[in-house]
Amino acid sequence: MRGHRPRTAVLAAVALLLTGCAGVAQYYEGTGLHDATAAEAAGSWDGDQQAHLTLHQDGTATVERLDGQDWAYDDGWRLSGAGRWELTDEEAGQRLILDLTTRTAVDTRPDARPSPSNTEPPSAYRWRFHVKRDRQHRLELFVFIGDPDSGSHHLLTRTPAEPLTAPLPATQ
Repeated sequence: MRGHRPRTAVLAAVALLLTGCAGVAQYYEGTGLHDATAAEAAGSWDGDQQAHLTLHQDGTATVERLDGQDWAYDDGWRLSGAGRWELTDEEAGQRLILDLTTRTAVDTRPDARPSPSNTEPPSAYRWRFHVKRDRQHRLELFVFIGDPDSGSHHLLTRTPAEPLTAPLPATQ
């Protein structure tokens, strides 16, 4: 029996180390949200550093300066272009899948630290946004960015309605 104790201790230590490496993004299952509709998701969304996303009712999308998710965020590129989107309903919650199919521009985040490998930004890309509701029950979209252990995420919120710039014509 004594011969099993060191082996058990080593296995327990390895399991503890591996558990410590599992960041929030690695085991995040979802928001549990199942009541969002495509009509509710369609519209304009804003993110950090002038990121903008427009989801059209017909399933097409316009992307402006959107960062990569997960480890791709560390490369510092930001993509713009056109693509398609769909709202999916998975067991752990809804996801908004956004596929950039036509890249029209590449930008670099101002705070990006270029990697030594100097990876070329992709010409097509897929984001898998989690869908949740804020305290006012409005939809929000988010993806995890950077090192999964950090739990950092990129949040997109609805673009505020633009104020009227001219008075409405008087009715007669």
